[in-house]
Amino acid sequence: MWRYQNASETDTFSVSFPQSRLNCTSALCDFLSRTFLGLAEKRKHLELHDLKLLLQQHLTDGLVTIVGSGLSCAEGLPSMGELATHLDAVVASGLAPADIGRWNAISPLLPAKGLESALLEVPPTPGLESAIVAHTAELICARERKIVAEVFARRRTLRFTRLVRQLLKPPSGLPIITTNYDRLVEVAVEEAGLGVDTLFVGNFAGELNEQESRLSFCREVTLKSGRVQYRYRPRANVFKPHGSLDWYHRDGKPVRYSGDLDLPRLIITPGLNKFRNGYESPFDRHRERANSAIDRASRFLVIGYGFNDDHLETHLTPRIRNGIPTLLLTYSLSDNAANLVKDCPNVIAIQRAIQSSVAGSGVFVAGTETFFPGLELWDLGSFITEVLEP
Repeated sequence: MWRYQNASETDTFSVSFPQSRLNCTSALCDFLSRTFLGLAEKRKHLELHDLKLLLQQHLTDGLVTIVGSGLSCAEGLPSMGELATHLDAVVASGLAPADIGRWNAISPLLPAKGLESALLEVPPTPGLESAIVAHTAELICARERKIVAEVFARRRTLRFTRLVRQLLKPPSGLPIITTNYDRLVEVAVEEAGLGVDTLFVGNFAGELNEQESRLSFCREVTLKSGRVQYRYRPRANVFKPHGSLDWYHRDGKPVRYSGDLDLPRLIITPGLNKFRNGYESPFDRHRERANSAIDRASRFLVIGYGFNDDHLETHLTPRIRNGIPTLLLTYSLSDNAANLVKDCPNVIAIQRAIQSSVAGSGVFVAGTETFFPGLELWDLGSFITEVLEP
């Protein structure tokens, strides 16, 4: 038997749950979601105490975490706007005249449309695309190196490390999908004490081998009632459908090498070419695994992602619209995210907000926004401090 009484002691109820621990957890979470959403709708206002309980119970069984560029930017990596400015300053150097001409058609579009929309409107030539990949990797790697050095020296703890420590670790691995090229998610997971399964196996020119990568985390094999059972090290399964800064081509095959090589990285640049490259190895396998995780998820945690990627949206948005509970943390809701919040009562969204010159968090629950002054719940670090850590 479980009993709830809210902070103002105006709403009380009790409920019985099944004995199974897993079923009990799921029943409790589903029940709490419906209850708190109902209370929020009834009062048109949400108390902070109730909100924290609602957020805590979301992070349970069947969670799939989706990480966008907003989290990397919060740690100090360049935003899309910074990347556009950087490319505009350096990308034309050394290019052929035809490539320079194409960039000259793209450049004036950047201030109003942004990098991705500009590249969609004026697709880059192959030569220009190669230059964009190289300069993008160069900028991100330089920033990433400084951040990782601070983590290595234990002068810094990444926000995502703190989050992973608080999440349930399923035996099959914690599913994480990121559209980011950088390795901060992988670093954060290892700093939290988990292994990282990227589908590659090997430290030097590691090959894409999903089965070998999974079995490398096996710690024990037993035979029980005629069935083989495997026990794995706690790990995260990290899927990167846009590529990674440590992916290269060698002898026509994708490999993973964690050092810096003076070779093209396997990353998908913004714009129209994204759709062409997304169906080549290893992007295709990571995209398939990401979409499979989305299809099996019981709930989503979305961090700094704007719902603007067609590779994921064919699976993610329909599942959310079909009622999968979703928690979204972001600095500012994109247009696509705002539409989901408006249309889907199963989405809880938190963004930065200002009212009467006071900064805080705008929290959307069941389509109703509540302003919490002085709290930065939209930032993952503050979210963990306020909601998850004692």
